Amino acid sequence: MLENLTDRLQSVIKTIRGQARFTEQNISDAMREVRIALIEADVALAVVKDFIDRVKAKALGVEVLQSLSPGQAIIKIVQDELTVLMGDQNVSLELNVTPPAIILMAGLQGSGKTTTSAKLAKLLIEKKKKVLLASADVYRPAAIDQLKTLAKNLNIECFDSNPSQKPLKIASETIDYAKKHFFDVVIFDTAGRLGIDVEMMDEIKALHKKLNPIETLFVVDAMQGQDAVNTAKAFGEALPLTGVILTKLDSDTRGGAALSVRQVTGKPIKYIGTSEKINGLEPFHPERMASRILGMGDIVSLVEDAQKTLDVKEAEKLAEKVKSGKNFDLEDFKNQIGQMKKMGGVSALMDKMPAQFS
Repeated sequence: MLENLTDRLQSVIKTIRGQARFTEQNISDAMREVRIALIEADVALAVVKDFIDRVKAKALGVEVLQSLSPGQAIIKIVQDELTVLMGDQNVSLELNVTPPAIILMAGLQGSGKTTTSAKLAKLLIEKKKKVLLASADVYRPAAIDQLKTLAKNLNIECFDSNPSQKPLKIASETIDYAKKHFFDVVIFDTAGRLGIDVEMMDEIKALHKKLNPIETLFVVDAMQGQDAVNTAKAFGEALPLTGVILTKLDSDTRGGAALSVRQVTGKPIKYIGTSEKINGLEPFHPERMASRILGMGDIVSLVEDAQKTLDVKEAEKLAEKVKSGKNFDLEDFKNQIGQMKKMGGVSALMDKMPAQFS
């Protein structure tokens, strides 16, 4: 995840740590390297300029230049400003309304919107919410069937949409069904757009008016870089978006979308897609992502993943076997591999480890 950007910034950090003292000149040199790293990562130019100006202004402060460890102070400034750039803190879903709370999913074709709808439903089910999935994508062949299949695999109810009906009719029937059966949350998947075409935008505006959702989330492919940010901005001008979900972040080696979207759109990143697996969606924490980008790892998320997926009793039993050096067999090894796979596999684990361990 964001390997290219992490490698470049780690190189800059190594140089900064090696400096015994700082002057305006070598701070400018370091910031030039950071600027190049961000531009290569496809971060929006306006965002890069603003970020560099803020870091440089703080780095040239008296407290930093006269600090006993100015290198560490500058690295801390870069980390803090990266965090601010991506939203400062986690912004959770606003579901505190009279049920059902409706979440409208919007986005371009191929962004992973339908799969993300199911992943989000799974997260809410884990929080003891009664969730209904629904789709108004009457244009893409088998789109409704895809959502039904995902819902069935997760044992979540999916509204039986009729592809021959108009999206507004499906929306109306979904709301009635959700109220009648006392659902807490409805996640409403919409048709993906090929671009910002007027007819399809008018349709989603009408759907928004009909559903009156508490959350309108824009699902965007992180691998599109600045294109993703520009598309999110265009959607934000047409719809009152409440947040962004970045998908395929595990395949994005650059990171332009993750670093630009909050600043350009003014909308928080609420979730990130970290794998194709159904549990590959996690809340976005800017401070943790900043640590990962700088190669410092994300131990907090790693611990949270372990708490959610590992069987504590089994883990304790296995630890005793390993400690004693007796009775540890291939079956135990197989279980160990299985537990690791539940957490996303070796690559997902290493991605959250500090760089010196990975």
